[in-house]
Amino acid sequence: MNAEHLNLQARVGAPVAETVTATVRNAAKAVVLHDGHVLLQRAHWEGQDCYFLPGGGQHPGEALGTTVRREVHEETGLDVTPERLLWLREYIGAHHGGAPEDHRVEAIFLCRPEGDPGPLGGHAEDDVQTGLEWVELEKVPGLNLLPQGLRGPIADLAHGEPPTRYLGDIA
Repeated sequence: MNAEHLNLQARVGAPVAETVTATVRNAAKAVVLHDGHVLLQRAHWEGQDCYFLPGGGQHPGEALGTTVRREVHEETGLDVTPERLLWLREYIGAHHGGAPEDHRVEAIFLCRPEGDPGPLGGHAEDDVQTGLEWVELEKVPGLNLLPQGLRGPIADLAHGEPPTRYLGDIA
């Protein structure tokens, strides 16, 4: 809708529709595995205690593999090697009661820690992050891991690595 059209609507008393500019945010998340455990962020988000995979937003000009390495190091203190893409996930806010302009695409990589995975603690933790925890893969389905649609696929990693797949629009 151009400015001339908006001015015409205002002059004739017609309602002016507000336009929303949607952007798609790309991110890279990590499934960091070590000895049958997955590394998760503990968090307090929207009034609930929950878990998230480490990772975050892609910077312009940055490859997704670089994004996952950077984000995991910032949030956990670990250096990781992204071995392969596991899943591609979308979140379209309007489909889940969220903001219509909220659209995220996440590349979720299988990662292995470089060196000793014991010492944890990043230098740029997320605001909602309350800690880090190595969780047994079999216990993942019983956690408040968000998005919930990742619980099963992560737990299934205890039985081998699945083929790469598109998970769709999951919350």
